[in-house]
Amino acid sequence: MNMVVATLLALAPTLVLLLSISGLISAAETSMTAASRGRMHQLERDGDRAARRVNKLIGDQETMIGAILLSNNVINIFASALTTAVLTSLFPQGSVAGPIIATVVMTVLVVIFSEILPKTIAIARADEVARALSIPTYWTVRIFGPLASAAQWVVRLTLRPFGIKLDAGTDVLAAHEEIRGAVEYHHSEGLVETRDRYMLGGVLDLGEMDVSEVMVHRRSMETVDGGLSPREIVAETLASQHSRVPIYLSEPENVVGILHVKDLLQAITDADGRIDDLDVRAILREPWFIPETTSLKDQLAAFLKRHNHFALVVDEYGALQGLVTLEDILEEIVGEIEDEHDVVAAGIKPAGDGGVIVEGSVTIRDLNRAMNWDLPDEEAVTMAGLLIHEAQAIPEVGQTYTFHRHRFRVEARKGARITSLKVDPLPPLDDGD
Repeated sequence: MNMVVATLLALAPTLVLLLSISGLISAAETSMTAASRGRMHQLERDGDRAARRVNKLIGDQETMIGAILLSNNVINIFASALTTAVLTSLFPQGSVAGPIIATVVMTVLVVIFSEILPKTIAIARADEVARALSIPTYWTVRIFGPLASAAQWVVRLTLRPFGIKLDAGTDVLAAHEEIRGAVEYHHSEGLVETRDRYMLGGVLDLGEMDVSEVMVHRRSMETVDGGLSPREIVAETLASQHSRVPIYLSEPENVVGILHVKDLLQAITDADGRIDDLDVRAILREPWFIPETTSLKDQLAAFLKRHNHFALVVDEYGALQGLVTLEDILEEIVGEIEDEHDVVAAGIKPAGDGGVIVEGSVTIRDLNRAMNWDLPDEEAVTMAGLLIHEAQAIPEVGQTYTFHRHRFRVEARKGARITSLKVDPLPPLDDGD
């Protein structure tokens, strides 16, 4: 036993060196993956060279992790093999005492000093450790990166017969989903307020939503017949809650121009108040038609580029479907924008028992925001659409359905259109159910 202790002491400097290198590599792996990308990018913009190296390494995370794992395993295996070989020589040939002692000793040393300790420090100080170890990590990737790439190629080749295809250039999680997951996690921890959660989620949703999901449907549009007298047109325009009103001829879907209240008032002033002498057609603005498949992100950019806040939405056949404004898109981010002419929580009335009475045209997203619910909006836009989708039929007045942990009761219907329904949340399930 004294000989074993003496041998281990003789090996101590070599083991300390190898385990220290292994510990640094483990700390680098943990810190690089846990470091705040936002803070690293900000530091890089401020001229921090270490942060720039970290961002470069994280940019090719698959190669970096592969190189780190490969180098770490090489060092740990070499240290274990060296210890086993030296201790085995101290015992008679065929004895298993040497390998057993080496396994116990190296397991304790590697787990504690090369894994748990450095990774604990790296998690606690991820940004600082990542910046401090950026240079050795960079050279580790330079040296072991090609070998790691070869290993990844072998892995893909091995998994291919099983129908598993991995693309080296594809991240496991898209950036948007990564951000969304972080927002949801911090909201569940109480670090992000509900309103901020909806705002951040709304920004991420702009690229995934079409204008048809937020537009004012043609049934709800306020339009004015261009065939009326100037006085009647002025009266109907001023009675509207909006500053821009579509003007149509013959039928509501035949919009020939947009009347802006500011232009109307200027024309009345120029005519010295003689309303009957107005030429309304002369002050109409050209209508802007957009396809219903336009994403909110693209339409927001188009609004800003054209300095126009109002567009008419048409389907693939050119038929009018509705209208969308800049305010409609902004409300998807910040929630309902109310002014002195708006009705608070339009179409939603508390029922007094935790439920609500909603108009069928109320969007699912608006109800979710108003009530902090989580009804799905992938298959339908409005509450009436959600009920019809789930029921697979057009319900009759008084019919009740239960789905998505809510009870839906049809309160009113006009033709084939559900105009009002009552929605009640069901009690939460017990953990034991």
